[in-house]
Amino acid sequence: MAAPRPRRISDFKPALTNLAQSSHYQVIFGGLSLPLRQHLNVRGVGHRFIGETVGLLCDSASLPGSSFATADIVGNYMGVTEKMAHTRAYTEIQLEFYVDSEYRTIKFLEHWMEFISSGSGQRQSSEGYFFRMAYPEEYKTNQTKIIKFDRDYANNIEYTFYGMFPQALNATPVKYGTSEILKATATFNVDRYVAGKHDSYSIFKGNFDNKNGLPDDISFYGDFANNINFDPELYKGAFNMNANQLNTIAYSNNPPVAVTGDVSYYPPT
Repeated sequence: MAAPRPRRISDFKPALTNLAQSSHYQVIFGGLSLPLRQHLNVRGVGHRFIGETVGLLCDSASLPGSSFATADIVGNYMGVTEKMAHTRAYTEIQLEFYVDSEYRTIKFLEHWMEFISSGSGQRQSSEGYFFRMAYPEEYKTNQTKIIKFDRDYANNIEYTFYGMFPQALNATPVKYGTSEILKATATFNVDRYVAGKHDSYSIFKGNFDNKNGLPDDISFYGDFANNINFDPELYKGAFNMNANQLNTIAYSNNPPVAVTGDVSYYPPT
């Protein structure tokens, strides 16, 4: 290992002045089931409010985290105890919302939770009302996203949540005195999340799951067919191949078809 050497401040300045900021993000709710959307719609929470407005009213959010549950393994090596991961656990996320003057934000959270426990189908004001949970596929969403970006919009990281639903709605204090903006806070449970874009266009471009993808200003077809300036490092992120495999294909006399997922790339004749 090389010994430490003196460094100038100018050596660190490019890294320290190019840091992400915490105040630029967007929350997008999507993928709510038809029964849930109907339940919310008759309570004044329409699909446009869910898809556009409630995410903008999210005052604070948290990028998700996860951890591994481990088991102790003894006996593989004399006197050594090893830890092996066996389950990935996803932490809950907390979202805080501004409450609009029509209280649709609170209605969105309150009646989503009401829908989860309204499987009995009875009127809540009935004296003998009881709770029965709805089916998970009816109250969980698989398309809610948090997109973190910065002021220049040049780069971003996107999280898509699967099996997401509100697990707890915190008490919202109100009081006499100086008026403040009313906020509602809810804790959401998630089964898992995917880091990176995962839409069909991103899969086609090869930049899903935070992969580098195919550069827009480089012609894969030209490089592939003519073997001119072919750099496999530019393409290995978009294809299910490593650099050596792409080199073999590019410089063979009769290059075969390069396949990634359900997309095939044929060299021009």
